[in-house]
Amino acid sequence: MPHDANATVNGSASEHTPLLVGGSSPAHYNNEPRWKSIPKHVAQVTWATLTSNYVNVFLVFVPIGIIAGALKWNPTAVFILNFIAIIPLAALLSFATEELSAKLGQTLGGLCNATFGNAVELIQQVSIVALKEGQIRIVQASMLGSILSNILLVLGCCFLAGGWGAQEREFNSTVASTMSSLMAVASASLIIPATLYAAMDNEKDVGNGETERNIQLLSRGTSIILLLLYILYLYFQLKSHHRLFADLESQEDNDEEGHHDGDILSPVAAAVALVLITVMVSICADYLVDSIDSIVESAHISKTFVGLILIPIVGNAAEHVTAVVVAYKGKMDLAVNVAIGSSMQIALFVTPFLVILGWIMHEPMTLHFQGFETVVFFLSVLVVNYLIQDGKSNYLEGCMCLGTYAIIALAFYVYPDNASGNLTGNFLQKFFAAA
Repeated sequence: MPHDANATVNGSASEHTPLLVGGSSPAHYNNEPRWKSIPKHVAQVTWATLTSNYVNVFLVFVPIGIIAGALKWNPTAVFILNFIAIIPLAALLSFATEELSAKLGQTLGGLCNATFGNAVELIQQVSIVALKEGQIRIVQASMLGSILSNILLVLGCCFLAGGWGAQEREFNSTVASTMSSLMAVASASLIIPATLYAAMDNEKDVGNGETERNIQLLSRGTSIILLLLYILYLYFQLKSHHRLFADLESQEDNDEEGHHDGDILSPVAAAVALVLITVMVSICADYLVDSIDSIVESAHISKTFVGLILIPIVGNAAEHVTAVVVAYKGKMDLAVNVAIGSSMQIALFVTPFLVILGWIMHEPMTLHFQGFETVVFFLSVLVVNYLIQDGKSNYLEGCMCLGTYAIIALAFYVYPDNASGNLTGNFLQKFFAAA
């Protein structure tokens, strides 16, 4: 294919290269005045971005949801409209992040993808908004719900889609076991505060506030350690042991039906898109959180169920579709990395970050989840570790993950918000000793 000499000079972009296009400029670009060509390229890039994912058809709900919230429509309508609006916005935010990270090289790109990717998790699950309003239960439930939806719902769908047309699918067991081991560490970070609270509860220290202060101190210290572990994992993945993840990169590069990251948006365009989309997500998330109390009262469902089941599913919808599609194509390494890797990011980065952010905002956000939730998290990680330890998957294992998730969803549907959720020290000791 002939190369446009006016577009590049010695491999670098010339002053005539359009800022808003990731790839090369059209042949007719230099033949038109800038006031004509630039709007055309902006329109082309915008159209390419909007057509990057099928879920973007739901973008029509974004202005409707914002109008509904601003005009204070029925809380149920506001919740549903903004609930749907967040799906395409999350997809666009993920797309812009991938486009930006592809231009920064492997190391910086990986850090950018991790940072902005987790920023997507923070905003799309309305955690920061809920934390600002002091709704700690919604924050904790949405974090745990996002982890469970990834390691059970998404991974189960991936195993089911991948194993539907094949007897068995194989994936890199070393990479999967590394991520699942880190998930076990994350589950320990929730178990320890729960058991400490139970032990101190037996000592009758709760009344004077000493227990709460000790739990906050433990949570903040543990959060700092988890953030350090996550940074070490990034170094492990991107630098010291990057060859272990080579299969993931090759699967991403060889996706015939998808575009190559960085071909559509330039760094400037991707940054602009990130800012605009983030503002829209924040507005929709704000209206979504404001309507939760009314939804809970009118629909007679618990806040825990809303935060743990409904919000994570819609917030991660675009990511779910991507993982299932690549699994159906037989790219199980990439699918497993999306499912377990996303859960690990939330457990090791997002949740500890929210604890630190709550510390700064003077909100009592801790790693002390309710005892029932802690046990559910521990059992989920245990089930997934058993399923991936052999580096193989089939549709039956996918059904096992989905069945486990359905049981958990049903349990939280009947779980009331006013339940204490704190298990006694003797119960926790016997349970984890048996496990």
